[in-house]
Amino acid sequence: MYNISHMSKISKDDVLRLAKLSNIYIDDSQIDAFAKDLAEILGYVEMLGEVDVSGLAPTEQVTGLKNVMRPDKVIDYGPSPKELLKNAPAQEKNQIKVKRVL
Repeated sequence: MYNISHMSKISKDDVLRLAKLSNIYIDDSQIDAFAKDLAEILGYVEMLGEVDVSGLAPTEQVTGLKNVMRPDKVIDYGPSPKELLKNAPAQEKNQIKVKRVL
């Protein structure tokens, strides 16, 4: 584990509130262990906040790819929807009307 002298203090109420927000059940015997683990996590995050990152460019993209999207193309598949609806035995509001299933 990390030896952090200025570890955040997590109360019993904090642990219970986080458990409720996470929709998990913890009993009283687990509260102290969770409080210790959460304090260590927050202490580690505090350590990361102290790292000097001035002069470093933000990492926005790591693969080097510029654009992986293909251009949109309109494809004409032949008959229009209106022409296809002419073949339907029944139609309503530009859709094929069928018998109720349920």
